[in-house]
Amino acid sequence: MTTLQDTTRPSAQSREWKAIVILILLIPVLWSPPFLFRIFLFQPFNIPSGSMRPTLVVGDYVFAAKYAYGYGRYSFPFAPSWISGRVFAAEPEFGDLVVFRTPKDNSVDYVKRVVGLPGDRIQMRQGQLFLNDRPVTRVALASAPGGSACGVDAGVKIKRWRETLPNGASYMTYDCVDGYLDNTSVFTVPSGHFFALGDNRDNSTDSRMMSVMGFIPMDNLVGKVTRIFWSLDEHGEPHMERLGKVW
Repeated sequence: MTTLQDTTRPSAQSREWKAIVILILLIPVLWSPPFLFRIFLFQPFNIPSGSMRPTLVVGDYVFAAKYAYGYGRYSFPFAPSWISGRVFAAEPEFGDLVVFRTPKDNSVDYVKRVVGLPGDRIQMRQGQLFLNDRPVTRVALASAPGGSACGVDAGVKIKRWRETLPNGASYMTYDCVDGYLDNTSVFTVPSGHFFALGDNRDNSTDSRMMSVMGFIPMDNLVGKVTRIFWSLDEHGEPHMERLGKVW
């Protein structure tokens, strides 16, 4: 007796022809400039939280260079889970703003700043970053209203620092409160991983929280944030002065 499944199953030859036809039809799409731009060169992202303030704020739209660290499982949409490693792999540098997925939640894209590479020892002491037992250079800037960045009243002023890593990468950080993330144990970055922090140090889920994020595998990199290409303020108006390269 022939089952219904057997009568409706296409032959192997039929399936092959269908696959060939579909592939031919997809060629114009796969090789179209917008598709190639997004898949292989730059992917756009929008910033939904204040964890990277003041560098990136809610309403910013950024490009991440996907070629910067090579291509892996998270470089392409709908990539199968069995893919491992990266092609044309390169490590990020100190201070890079990177988009990545975490081992604990690989469905969400995160953006943070790289402050530790394999073998580095990372620690926070009284709010200051230590790299390999040496304090990272920081210079106090004038205090400024924290507002939504710190979850305080608009008029409350917060500390700001200019932090400079050993390779010269320099950026501003916010120091909202004296909290438990200001003092940590020593984290030693394992091989094939990096350590990332948010610039808004007291309002960032990052590598300091081992149970939530921890060390990030290099294979989980998506790209390097290079430019803010559009930005809207809290009223939905263009924020043109924010457009440009990200440092």
